Amino acid sequence: MPCRRQKAEIRAIAIERIRRLFEMADYMFRVDPGLSNRYVELARRIAMRCRVRIPRDLRRRFCHNCYKFLVPGANCRVRIAKRREPHVAITCLECGNVMRLNLRGLRREGQR
Repeated sequence: MPCRRQKAEIRAIAIERIRRLFEMADYMFRVDPGLSNRYVELARRIAMRCRVRIPRDLRRRFCHNCYKFLVPGANCRVRIAKRREPHVAITCLECGNVMRLNLRGLRREGQR
């Protein structure tokens, strides 16, 4: 049974690997989009196995419906909507799923 220090080390390593996989997915997207999608799948598996949340900035880089790596202009559309609450709408062009990000929340995040 791992102690607290070991768990913290495991989580730190997991987050580091997740970040590296997303960097590789970004780099490889133009060459082979299928490989980028595989890297996202591996990052999700690491996060689930180690019970670590994928960092917020990386969570927005993949579709939460089909789990494809998203690149604006290539396989996703990014729009700003002013209806009701102002929000950013990211539409996956692979499956049509729409992720909505509240602009007020994004503003607070940027101030940190």
